[in-house]
Amino acid sequence: MRFAVAFSLLLAAPAVAQDADPGLGRRVGKLESEMKAVQRKVFPGGDARFFEPEVAPAAPAPAETVGTPASAPLTDLTARVGELEAQLRTLTGQVEADQNRIRLLEEGLAKFRGDAEFRLNAIEAGTRPPAPATAAPVEEPAAGPLKPATPAAPLTVEGQWRAAYALVVAKDEGAADALTEFVAANPKAARASDALYWLGKTRSTQKQYAAAARAFLDGYTTYPRGTRAPDSLLGLAQALIDLKKPDQACRSLTQLDEGYGAKLSPALKAQAAKARVTAKCAA
Repeated sequence: MRFAVAFSLLLAAPAVAQDADPGLGRRVGKLESEMKAVQRKVFPGGDARFFEPEVAPAAPAPAETVGTPASAPLTDLTARVGELEAQLRTLTGQVEADQNRIRLLEEGLAKFRGDAEFRLNAIEAGTRPPAPATAAPVEEPAAGPLKPATPAAPLTVEGQWRAAYALVVAKDEGAADALTEFVAANPKAARASDALYWLGKTRSTQKQYAAAARAFLDGYTTYPRGTRAPDSLLGLAQALIDLKKPDQACRSLTQLDEGYGAKLSPALKAQAAKARVTAKCAA
């Protein structure tokens, strides 16, 4: 009866052990094989003339209590479960720390955007040109019927970007409008970050520093992970320097260090250092 109970315990152990650890499953399987051999020797019909033992008889050992064969696998399983639970607690802690770090970055970005927009609105209000006088409408002679033009094939997003950027390279007066239209039509495109950066550069070239600062700010806050986000933040600082706002420029440079310091290229680091000197930022 004692061997029957022990054998029944081992029958349930391999499934649990194999699920937890293949090596543990093999150990339990060996014990099960040994128990089968013992069963053939003890129970009726286990005579050696009819059943060949599966293992060679071992030297007599002290009698053990019922359930001992399964105790080692269960102990191993308990240890493995404890290790997995410890690993899970560690991973959970890391995820929570990362989520908290992201939340703080998002809060800092929202605060920076709100502060920068408030100051830019004040700057734009003081530099906005007067509205042009309304000119009298000019009557145009009636034109004859025109032949309908053949519609051109629509450009892809990349095609629209190349067309707008070509105007930037050519220093065409329509470059700013083309870039603005591209962002409005493709706000989720990867090139939107590039378009806002070059819009800011174009406005700076035209000495429209307030409009340039607005474009750079939008490029950074709307696409903080965009390809031109660090460049836009540096461009914002330079535009604020041109607007005689060194304190705000230093805030932008600080934000640049905090958000992208380790990822900045040597060229951007050099430009940022030069901007700090120009703005007389505190060390």
